[in-house]
Amino acid sequence: MSQAPDQLRPPLDNDSWRLVGLDIDGTLMHWGGDITPAVVRAVEQVRMCRNHVILATGRNIIGTMPVAQALGIRRGWAVCSNGAVTIRLNPASPGGYDIVETVTFNPRAALDLIREEMPDAFFAVEDLGVGFRVNREFPMGELVGRQRVVDDFDDLAQGEATRVVIRAPGVDVSHFDDLVHRIGLSDVTYAVGYSAWLDLTPPNVSKASALEALRRQLGVYPDHTVAAGDGNNDTEMLRWAGHSAAMATAPEHVRDVADEVLGSVEEDGILPLLERLIDPDRLAVL
Repeated sequence: MSQAPDQLRPPLDNDSWRLVGLDIDGTLMHWGGDITPAVVRAVEQVRMCRNHVILATGRNIIGTMPVAQALGIRRGWAVCSNGAVTIRLNPASPGGYDIVETVTFNPRAALDLIREEMPDAFFAVEDLGVGFRVNREFPMGELVGRQRVVDDFDDLAQGEATRVVIRAPGVDVSHFDDLVHRIGLSDVTYAVGYSAWLDLTPPNVSKASALEALRRQLGVYPDHTVAAGDGNNDTEMLRWAGHSAAMATAPEHVRDVADEVLGSVEEDGILPLLERLIDPDRLAVL
């Protein structure tokens, strides 16, 4: 009698590679911008135990690379811009990375709809590997990379993009969420942030879609995938993973899709998950 495909998968053991997708902000990194030495050490040990540790973030490349360096990740992969950009870390390449995959969309229709509703909002279109084209400069610290102000909004909305950010200071988050549902953004993937912050990426693109492409490329079994995150843009990734964990500070609907809820980022809540991925016997022989 033939076996089902699930029965043919090997057990999750020390001879099988795992793929571990980790959000950065609010998961690995404290809100003040720090990653503690304990988390850095745990990530290093997880990587030594046959785990592909892949940073999966809404940050652009410029914002992701310093975090990878702080974690000691010099080789491997990272998913940036909420899944629209995948890079391979390579110390021999300029900037320490190669862009291996980008997915783009034309943002004009979405930008026009949102601009009509929020004419005073800040708009930013990702300029890959450089920063952003913006209608006006965002407040300091909100965007990573160079901001090039574009005077004509038509020029800002022209052409293909990997990611668009809309920021409306002073607007309630629930109002922002209601807005995107009311105007309909069927041609993009969107995620509303903790504040009145909206991320737009190409349709059907998410951290999960990029991680799934890497999983297939690396030959990792679906059951051997792990993910942790804390935001709306992590929801699909948590659903995708064989085992998922949400941080305690995640919104309730994000916690609901995870297999477990960890402590807060400020108390290094990610550590118990990372520690379960460390095999002491393997570390002893390395």
